[in-house]
Amino acid sequence: MVYKEKTANFLRKANVSVGDLISASKENVNYEGMLLDRSGNSDDEHIVLKLDNGYNIGVGIDSCEIRLIEKGKPPKIEYSKIDIGKDPNKKDILIASTGGTVSSIIDYKTGAVHPALSANDLLKAYPQLLDLANIDVKEIYSILSENMKVEYWVNIAKSIRSEIESGVDGVVVAHGTDTMHYSSAALSFILETPVPIVFTGAQKSSDRPSSDSFINLMNSIGAASSDIAEVTVCMHDTLDDSYCSLHRGTKVRKMHTSRRDTFRSINNEPLANLKDGHISSINTNNYIKRNDRELNLRSSMEPKVAIVKSFPGITDDVINLYIDNNYKGLLIEGTGLGHLPNCILKTITRGIEEGMVIAMSSQCIYGRVNMNIYSTGRELLNAGIISCEDMTPETAYVKLSWALGQSENLEEVKNIMATNIVGELNNKTSLKHFLN
Repeated sequence: MVYKEKTANFLRKANVSVGDLISASKENVNYEGMLLDRSGNSDDEHIVLKLDNGYNIGVGIDSCEIRLIEKGKPPKIEYSKIDIGKDPNKKDILIASTGGTVSSIIDYKTGAVHPALSANDLLKAYPQLLDLANIDVKEIYSILSENMKVEYWVNIAKSIRSEIESGVDGVVVAHGTDTMHYSSAALSFILETPVPIVFTGAQKSSDRPSSDSFINLMNSIGAASSDIAEVTVCMHDTLDDSYCSLHRGTKVRKMHTSRRDTFRSINNEPLANLKDGHISSINTNNYIKRNDRELNLRSSMEPKVAIVKSFPGITDDVINLYIDNNYKGLLIEGTGLGHLPNCILKTITRGIEEGMVIAMSSQCIYGRVNMNIYSTGRELLNAGIISCEDMTPETAYVKLSWALGQSENLEEVKNIMATNIVGELNNKTSLKHFLN
């Protein structure tokens, strides 16, 4: 137990241990819940309970009375394989787990949520998913999404390619939400697919009654069973459980830290909406259909690519850091239409002359980069910087890494960046997408 001296003695006197169901009374308020452990750097004044509603609460031990209700211990997670029969009338869908909240449980040592469930355990938690399709499961990684790397994207793509070659009709990728839009963009470029590949996650963990895990998984399986054979992201579109939206993998962004409707299509409409595991509406016919293209892996990527955000007071040192460390590409989030301070122009020119590919996106969420309007933008274009038009910074960063992996010829890389490969570029942006 990590509780320190004062709180440890308080619990010991009441004969209470971590995992016990207890009652804690203070200031005429009574709480009942399971006693959780705390992290090593916590204070020595509070205990933590997990309430029946799924939330954790801290209770100060000063003037608090606790009583044991029932002895217990944290449940052990079992990883036994589920024996799943096949229905010939249903699609064969693979759930590929990479970690994240959608496949997480509580850590009883800290009260925090960690990636602890395999994809197989998702089926134990949600057996209703088997009503929608024949489900197979595969754990590729079990990491928090902030730990994702370029090499992991390549490995995920290779693993999925192998499953498609084996005959699966669609793939659902369980992924942490923080970098899911990076990964969906990466897989869009790396893997040409004849079947749907659908990323999904959860904003609320499965130990909480407000969890969005099941709805997102259910509708993602519906998307993976559909004829929309692109890399997409399927997540809640509303704060309630009304429906999910299916976003193109290169045109989506996480917009809120915790809301369940955090994912939005940027400068684009969602491809479709889903409810109860089935497509309820398709918003466009501009998508790649099932079996319209051959399976093709284009996995070469350049890891030495970075993102830099322009800010008031930015100096040459920021850009020089990447030039001097031999980075091959740099994606700049410029201001407005794609601008940088004039004082950076000389350094940008130096980087390009030394072989670095530098591209410009905008810090603005909606709208297009247009570097021809003001003199600052025109000077940057003349120096050789690439305009990323209406790509999100995350997609532009991923595409630059991928483009540098496809060719060592700088002109070819520039042509790749300017070419619409997988729906990342629009010919024009409707006014409705400038402010959403």
